[in-house]
Amino acid sequence: MNPFNPRGIDRMPKLILCLSAALLLILPACSPQTVVPPAKNAGVYFQEGEEFYERGLYKDAIASWEKVRDSYYSPELNILAELKIAEAHFLGEEYIEAAVAYEAFLQNHPDHPRVPDVLYQLGLSYTFQMLGPDQDQTATHYALNAFQTLKDRFPKDPRMEEVQIYIDRCLNMLAASDLNVAEYYLRTGYYAASIDRCEKLLERYPNFYERDKAYYILGQAYLLNGDKEIAVETFNKLFDEYVGSEYILDAQRFIESNY
Repeated sequence: MNPFNPRGIDRMPKLILCLSAALLLILPACSPQTVVPPAKNAGVYFQEGEEFYERGLYKDAIASWEKVRDSYYSPELNILAELKIAEAHFLGEEYIEAAVAYEAFLQNHPDHPRVPDVLYQLGLSYTFQMLGPDQDQTATHYALNAFQTLKDRFPKDPRMEEVQIYIDRCLNMLAASDLNVAEYYLRTGYYAASIDRCEKLLERYPNFYERDKAYYILGQAYLLNGDKEIAVETFNKLFDEYVGSEYILDAQRFIESNY
């Protein structure tokens, strides 16, 4: 023990504690502060999306417009963002996502002035998803529904000529799908089912581009099913109404072999 300062040892810990406390107060004042940038408002995000869109960066544009939509900044801007999101999906060839976005718009805004445009784009979105006649026809049905709704609700729409072309395309695809099924039934011996399918498609699709083939399959099905008189009537329709059909010669050979 120091004879001149007997309490020096006791004061040392207190001095260290004081210095530590002082340093804790000084250091935060000297360290750089983290500055949090202010959040962008909906207008900035919308313009940002426009810039991405113009550069063909559709995913980035969608991300920006989704922030606008989810901000609920204003009804008008939200609606515009919804339309832009759907359009960007479409141009980015994301037709499933585009269809979902257009369907949501129609559900949320059934009486909006842009409904005709949305119905047209919705039909196109499903058209690009259509499969061949030997595959699932769900997209074809949805495309047809969109275009038919546009035709029924807005018959004076300036795109009506194009709309009718798409409607006819969908109807022909559905008829071709039914004809594939009828042909399968014929090939596998289900003649009554083949007859039923052919009769219905001939009634349902009067402008089907392969009606001659339908009569050819139908005539075979009737003849193989034992309905010779109806088979003759059916083949005569093929011969009389489709003089240049590629199926006439095959039909004549079939009759010779099976009548």
